[in-house]
Amino acid sequence: WLVSNNMHHRWLLLAACFWVIFMFMVASKFITLTFKDPDGYGAKQEPVILTAVTKVEEVHVPEEKHWPEEFQPTGKAFSGHRIQQTLVHMERLELLRNVCRDATLRNLSHTAVSKFVLDRIFVCDKHKILFCQTPKVGNTQWKKVLIVLNGAFSSIEEIPENIVHDHEKNGLPRLSSFSDSEIKKRLNLYFKFFIVRDPFERLISAFKDKFVHNPRFEPWYRHEIAPGIIRKYRKNRTETKGLQFEDFVRYLGDPNHRWLDVQFGDHIIHWVTYVELCAPCEITYSVIGHHETLEEDAPFILKAAGIDHLVSYPTIPPGITVYNKTKVERYFSGISKRDIRRLYARFEGDFKLFGYREPEFLLN
Repeated sequence: WLVSNNMHHRWLLLAACFWVIFMFMVASKFITLTFKDPDGYGAKQEPVILTAVTKVEEVHVPEEKHWPEEFQPTGKAFSGHRIQQTLVHMERLELLRNVCRDATLRNLSHTAVSKFVLDRIFVCDKHKILFCQTPKVGNTQWKKVLIVLNGAFSSIEEIPENIVHDHEKNGLPRLSSFSDSEIKKRLNLYFKFFIVRDPFERLISAFKDKFVHNPRFEPWYRHEIAPGIIRKYRKNRTETKGLQFEDFVRYLGDPNHRWLDVQFGDHIIHWVTYVELCAPCEITYSVIGHHETLEEDAPFILKAAGIDHLVSYPTIPPGITVYNKTKVERYFSGISKRDIRRLYARFEGDFKLFGYREPEFLLN
């Protein structure tokens, strides 16, 4: 009986030791990410400005000192799921920092904090939140969350669909509407986040939404932008059918695509890179959500921002966020390897910064 009792105590002691070691590893990870090398984000970069926009004075963003409460040790016992989620988000930020330092990807990972970028960032002063818009990644629902937080409507269900994207009526100010000093203050102190998804799947979504279905009746995509792409990139000029995905890929992968971007104006936000939209190597974001794990990421973001008791992310239809490998392969099956490689070369920064694998059909 004594031997059995001693063995029991030893097992309990061993389990306690493992728990202490695990918590020490979590704390070490936190410390590593919190006390960052200041060269990671804050260094002044050579501007890579979209020629379609007017450059403003580059905003220098100081290294962020504030981390979301979700990432801070509280002395309370974390559930295993909470710890795992926290580590996932910290690892995403660490990957981002490391890729931003990679000199070989500099032209694909760095951009100036221009007016184009500041126009993409929506502000909630009441709760000190900045949200960078990355179209075709479920941004409509996040805009609804911010509209409610800003007080324009009392609940998400009350927001008319035609108001969400009407920036004169939805109560969502853009960061570009503030003075330089106010911009710097918000970038330094506010909770900042944006959402990404597999870059190629996002391009398919943009193509379908703007050039195939066009549910919001935006005729300029079919009647102005599509003909411009076709005239420049369609090989068989005798074809009279509308814009095909192959034409779209050639346009996006062309190193000289910017001259068309100038003509298309801000409509290009639906297919330009995350780097060009949100400047993730220049602005120190608090959290980066992934569309593929949005069911878990959305509640995590709300809690990390301290607003989970005020608003909920709208219900996500089953399966809508799952990466559809078959669909992606089908869309790219009829496109030449040369055109796909050129497309990947442009979006490689997005793939590397956010941990997406190079498509298998490029490796075969």
